Amino acid sequence: MTRESFEQELITLLSGQPPGTTADLSDCMVAYWSGSLIYAYLGAGTVEEELEVDDSVWEEWRPNLEKWHASPIFSVRSELAGKRPSNLPSYQ
Repeated sequence: MTRESFEQELITLLSGQPPGTTADLSDCMVAYWSGSLIYAYLGAGTVEEELEVDDSVWEEWRPNLEKWHASPIFSVRSELAGKRPSNLPSYQ
């Protein structure tokens, strides 16, 4: 599986989910849709820090991501539920 095909499937799976839904890729890594695909590290069970997945990270995490792909796990995280998609304008 290539990174591009994995990400395309992940986008398809996440973009139709309710706000705050994450793909729980591992014990310490999730992905979510906010107008674009966002990868993030978990800390103490909550989304802590965004992460850029480049080719190097993909190769390191590929076995874990392919394992997730074979048996996907999702959850809803309250800290993301109120986040507006980054591609929508903000009205104040």
